[in-house]
Amino acid sequence: MLLIPVVKPLPNRSDIDKRFTWDAESVFPEESGWDHAVDTILSSLPDLAEFKGHLSDSPDALADWFEANERAHRLMAKVIVFTTMSYSVDVGDQEAAARTDRARSVAAQLGAAASFAVPEMLAIGIPNLRKWVATSPRLAHLGHYFDRLEKLQSRIRSAEVEELLTQVSDPLATALSVHSVLANTDLKFAPAVSSDGELHEVAQGTVAALLTNQDREVRRTAFESYADQHLAMRHAMAASLAGGVKRDVFFARARGYASSLEAALEPSHIPVEVYHNVVQTFRDNVSTWHRYWRIRREALGLEVLKPYDTRAQISSSGLKVPYEKAVDWIAEGVAPLGDEYVEVLRQGAFVDRWVDIYPNKGKRMGAFSTGSMDTPPFIFMSYNDDIYSMSTLAHELGHSMHSYHTRGSQPYVYSNYGLFQAEVASNMHQALTRRHLLATKTDPEFQIAVIEEAMSNFYRYFFIMPSLARLELEVHERVERGGALTAEYLNNLMADLMLEVYGSEVDVNERDRERIGSTWAQFHTHLYSNFYVYQYATGIAAADHLVERVAAGERIAVESYLAFLRSGGSMYPLEGLRMAGVDMTSPEPVKAAFATLSSMVDQLEKLTVKARSA
Repeated sequence: MLLIPVVKPLPNRSDIDKRFTWDAESVFPEESGWDHAVDTILSSLPDLAEFKGHLSDSPDALADWFEANERAHRLMAKVIVFTTMSYSVDVGDQEAAARTDRARSVAAQLGAAASFAVPEMLAIGIPNLRKWVATSPRLAHLGHYFDRLEKLQSRIRSAEVEELLTQVSDPLATALSVHSVLANTDLKFAPAVSSDGELHEVAQGTVAALLTNQDREVRRTAFESYADQHLAMRHAMAASLAGGVKRDVFFARARGYASSLEAALEPSHIPVEVYHNVVQTFRDNVSTWHRYWRIRREALGLEVLKPYDTRAQISSSGLKVPYEKAVDWIAEGVAPLGDEYVEVLRQGAFVDRWVDIYPNKGKRMGAFSTGSMDTPPFIFMSYNDDIYSMSTLAHELGHSMHSYHTRGSQPYVYSNYGLFQAEVASNMHQALTRRHLLATKTDPEFQIAVIEEAMSNFYRYFFIMPSLARLELEVHERVERGGALTAEYLNNLMADLMLEVYGSEVDVNERDRERIGSTWAQFHTHLYSNFYVYQYATGIAAADHLVERVAAGERIAVESYLAFLRSGGSMYPLEGLRMAGVDMTSPEPVKAAFATLSSMVDQLEKLTVKARSA
């Protein structure tokens, strides 16, 4: 009798042990609480409107506005956090999808209701606002806020135009929503098949683990299944991305920026040269990747290296890392940051249910940290009991600990930090954890596994993300010139960028060229966050620049780094990083990170050559 292998399905969300899910009930114990919060926000809109035309009445009138605006926006943040949590864990949940859409609409209404405030404050005049800051205790903390306002005042439009720009933010976000629904709900992947015929479910929460599997057939079939389904949707996804890029161009032009890139960087006071430094330094160092592919091919014992081999596990035995062990290792790695830091991290990871840990059916792809001033800093991920999942957990705990320190130290107006700062904290966690493991675990197989994790991290942040950054710049400039974005154009551009880094060491046939060309479509949110992806490279570079002194427990280095975490939005990003000890206006940190990458390749070569000769 012919036995047909059966793929083991992912569990339904309802079957996941509550201990392994994040504590959504701490945000709103009942869904009725969410409804009440939405109603409260909507009922506050007329009250906010009453401030219009009166902010200049007195310092107290302006302070009253800030307090009323804060109350509404803090409640709005809780509403968004709750909808994000419920929808992300089950994208097939239609009630959660409806709440997400409603939350976005209410946020746009709230933004429109508050849009008069900045033009009205500018009409008061920056000199007068500074006098009020100096004389009114209720406004004393707003000096940096008004400094930022002064630098951006040429980009602020009239109250009427600002209201319109805020109102259109909701419909202009539809492109991202469409892409996300396609990727997380409508894509149906064929199972991966092992060399002995066992089936493995391919899903957003499992594909990363499958691509590191030691069985080459699992990797190949998972790679093909995942890419082919994105290719099947490439025209719809290209149309969605075109909508997202046109949104960026629209907002840039509405505020008088010369380009979308300038519009993305100027509000954070980051020179465009920082972006170009990342791209150029990356291109200058692609030969390091070519050397790595050769070493990887030899270590795997392959005649040719295929795209689905670029993340394959080299170590002979898979390093299993259960969630509890991962938290322990991460806590040991970040120990130089202090006992209190470690205690908070462990409490969040084990007791307070910050983390939604394991995969389930319908769980969207990726990992992220979320939360607000009035919620814990939650973490979304799909943990797969391997060292790569441990790395992802370390990364997201870095974000959450950053948020914990910022929100616990800053007033609401400075409680959010920019993406440029965010990726430093996350990569610092990974660097500290990796350094600790390499220093304390001397078994060669273990060290190979840790270096593989490091290379996987570099693969994402110093290969894929800079390549996406190059694509992002080209597609924005194309749309700014009036050009069209088609699936064929995006796929060919992406494939060319990938092949530049693969060089001659990775064998890519015509069909696989199409598959690697679909990489742009596989990043379902990143390319809709205007010029976000380059900051992964700056983040890992800054963390790499700081890690040795922090890991050594140097008092000034540790105190400066913790001060950076606490600073939040109270400083410009580059100033905060200078305080921590790194100058990101220079290309040197990115060059130094490539030097670290090169040294990792050297270590991997020595270890794998020794293992083969043993």
